[in-house]
Amino acid sequence: MKRVMIAAALLGALASQASAEAYKLTADGNTLIVSCFRGPWKDVIWDRPNANFIDSLVDFGYDYPTAQAIAQRICRDERLVDNLEGMKQEMIRIYNEAPQLHGNKRLQR
Repeated sequence: MKRVMIAAALLGALASQASAEAYKLTADGNTLIVSCFRGPWKDVIWDRPNANFIDSLVDFGYDYPTAQAIAQRICRDERLVDNLEGMKQEMIRIYNEAPQLHGNKRLQR
């Protein structure tokens, strides 16, 4: 029983250390929210996009599967863990690479 209590306390402590990384970008008055759930350590294990990230990509004109794929790519990239500037630059690169998908709008920093 003590082992179960210790394991539960340890898992609770680890979960409480999980965080979200977020950055907002704009194009023509619209806001793109780059937001990832991060696990409690540097390894990419539980990392995933938050719903507001995917929803904002859909609002920018991507279909849901493409938005999901882009968000997963950003949030699961090991180079971008604890690297908000890197997340921002990678999202700008991806977005600006295919201007025909969103009416030639450009993301601003």
